[in-house]
Amino acid sequence: QVQLVESGGGLVQAGESLRLSCAAPRSITSTFNPLAFAWYRQAPGKQRDLVATITRDRSTNYVDSVKDRFTISRDNAKKTVYLQMTSLKPEDAAVYYCNSYPPQPYWGRGTQVTVSS
Repeated sequence: QVQLVESGGGLVQAGESLRLSCAAPRSITSTFNPLAFAWYRQAPGKQRDLVATITRDRSTNYVDSVKDRFTISRDNAKKTVYLQMTSLKPEDAAVYYCNSYPPQPYWGRGTQVTVSS
């Protein structure tokens, strides 16, 4: 099980950008590198949804609502996964989580993204 710590959220206006980070400080690279990871988000009163995935080979996939706006990436040397978010919309507001893909049972605290219109 890999412990993941999300950061980088904040309050932005619609149209602005944010970059989220997901670090695995206690992991070793031999554990981190083979894993696929994903970003998920949960808006108030809604279920947690998948946003983007990245494989060990850096193949990526996105839900339609964020395609061409969000970019998931990874830096194995830093044991960190990123989510670059551009052209943010109010409907992107949520708590964002990262986890392996498929997700492990343990979830971090997430990072709050708020988008004002």
